[in-house]
Amino acid sequence: MILTPTAPEKQPENHYSQFLHDVLDGLSATPKHLQSKYFYDEQGDKLFQDIMNCPEYYLTGLEMEIFTQQTDLLAHTIRKGGEPFDLIELGAGDATKSIHLLRKLVEMGAHFEYMPIDISGHVISELEATLPISVPGLKLTGLKGEYFEMLAKASAISDRRKVVMFLGSNIGNMPVEDAQEFCNSLRQHLSAGDMLLMGVDLKKNPNTIRAAYDDKGGITKAFNLNLLTRINRELGADFDLSQFDHFCSYDPENGACKSYLISLSEQVVKIQGKSIRFEKDEYIWMEISQKYTIDQVDEMAQRAGFTPADHIFDSKHWFVDAMLVAV
Repeated sequence: MILTPTAPEKQPENHYSQFLHDVLDGLSATPKHLQSKYFYDEQGDKLFQDIMNCPEYYLTGLEMEIFTQQTDLLAHTIRKGGEPFDLIELGAGDATKSIHLLRKLVEMGAHFEYMPIDISGHVISELEATLPISVPGLKLTGLKGEYFEMLAKASAISDRRKVVMFLGSNIGNMPVEDAQEFCNSLRQHLSAGDMLLMGVDLKKNPNTIRAAYDDKGGITKAFNLNLLTRINRELGADFDLSQFDHFCSYDPENGACKSYLISLSEQVVKIQGKSIRFEKDEYIWMEISQKYTIDQVDEMAQRAGFTPADHIFDSKHWFVDAMLVAV
């Protein structure tokens, strides 16, 4: 799951067309699937906040612990590469975690500029308005758009060393092959000596992981079903939510935690005149939350052209912020 969902903006017509295309494409495929990026409408944002407050959802505090209790180590590790530098955060959200690092760097007198990247113009406007007040002396340039497009723009703005942050175990929202390709592409947008600080949720007791994505209160179930509600509302579909149930699985061998919606009956759903047939017990794959070992994190980084510089753990060693240097 993405740890920093953002409030929805009024969407343009091309967003509607893309949403419809992605939904029809996913539900016409074998196996059926939906893209987790569409979870986050207004109700989805609220439900995810509720998930983060669930006692089972251990991820909420792990990286925050690192950013609040090991801020000095983070800052010193980043500064070892030299100054000045641009600190670029992919999917900045409200910068709840990174603000602690920003304050520390400013306090140290580091020569840097913070460049948050987010697809939401509202998020970027909020950061530009509030962060310079919360962190006096902070230099900030917000970048609205897709990650790699904005990384290219950041390089065009300045030739300073780049330190990229990809936090919240967002790398886990991709299958392993896609995560590797993402890291490969990220490296292509950086120069030798640039750094990547990547947050990764680590393999641990399987029961702990599975419970985090299948809470007893049913909030994760409601979160998944809410996407069907959104499709009904925005695309004119006729999903009967009572005919779908939530199922979560975790494979401790390959580290894949997956969420599904299961059709409880043989049924046909109509979306913009197109009929989508479901067999009884057929599933829709909703999302993945991939878990890694430290060795797997390092191997993925090295294949992409990074060398591991440091591993910064929470107190339980359940989560790592891996500091990687482009070679």
